[in-house]
Amino acid sequence: MELFNLSLIWAFIIGFGVIMYVLMDGFDLGVGILFPFAPTETDRDTMMNTVAPVWDGNETWLVLGGAGLLAAFPLVYSIILPALYIGVFLMLAGLIFRGVAFEFRFKARTSRYLWNWAFAGGSTIAAFAQGAVVGAYIQGFETTNGAYSGGALDWLTPFTVLTGLGLLAGYALLGSTWLILKTEGRLQEWAYRITTPLLIAVLVIFAIISVWTPFVDDMVRERWFDHITVIWVLPALTLLCAFQIWRSVRNRFEGMPFVATMGLFITTYLGLIVSRWPYVVPPEYTLWDAASAYESQLFLLLGLLFVIPIVLTYTAWTYWVFRGKVRAGEGYH
Repeated sequence: MELFNLSLIWAFIIGFGVIMYVLMDGFDLGVGILFPFAPTETDRDTMMNTVAPVWDGNETWLVLGGAGLLAAFPLVYSIILPALYIGVFLMLAGLIFRGVAFEFRFKARTSRYLWNWAFAGGSTIAAFAQGAVVGAYIQGFETTNGAYSGGALDWLTPFTVLTGLGLLAGYALLGSTWLILKTEGRLQEWAYRITTPLLIAVLVIFAIISVWTPFVDDMVRERWFDHITVIWVLPALTLLCAFQIWRSVRNRFEGMPFVATMGLFITTYLGLIVSRWPYVVPPEYTLWDAASAYESQLFLLLGLLFVIPIVLTYTAWTYWVFRGKVRAGEGYH
């Protein structure tokens, strides 16, 4: 019972870390995805300046979630990491290219176009890889005696390519609504114009994924369609968030499109959890199958409960200090 309770606490903490990362790093990845399409080089400067003060702090949640997963559920690492080596490598490589581009682009002159592509390419690759990894998780993993027994490219299928494209479009939507919130004038108008097409793309891809997913896994189909339950409120809330994005853009609201887009991601994320709960290594291993020893979980939990408030505090402080509009010629660097 003690391990049962601690595993639930760890699952909540890791789940919280994952959604924090998706929301907070998602919009700056989205800015990178949109980077090549910006109207002018000055607008690209402004776009990068909207995320420059916060992007590295946002990635703290990726480290926190990854470290917590290793500590609390080591079986997840021993199975999922070999299955996703290439996808995880692509994600990390993309994040590295993007991070280097942040620092070098502001100083470069003749080579600036190369750093533009490094920033955009790194963001795009990282976003697509994350989406493909999510798709691989939905598909499940081939295991034998507690070890991964599939191939190195089993994670790359038509379904995971679609989930990769879906997250790519979703992050771009987060990026455009972030620019609506943080910019003004020509750049803000451009962000308004592209938000509705991006929303349509997200909804179309998510609809295809939703129809496809029950055919990928029988358990998911049974959970959603055998009995009509309260979980169907999640798709309804997702559509409500989508309507709110459309309405807010049409009425030229500045903050609500970004808030509603975060709501869209949260409801979709909860739908993913509901579809697979309590399996952390589908289709065989549950949360408790993958858990580390009670003593290990307790020891590490005490430290993590000390760290999380600090991370939340400095994150909130950073966003407060750098609140308001970012204008051309102004920035963090």
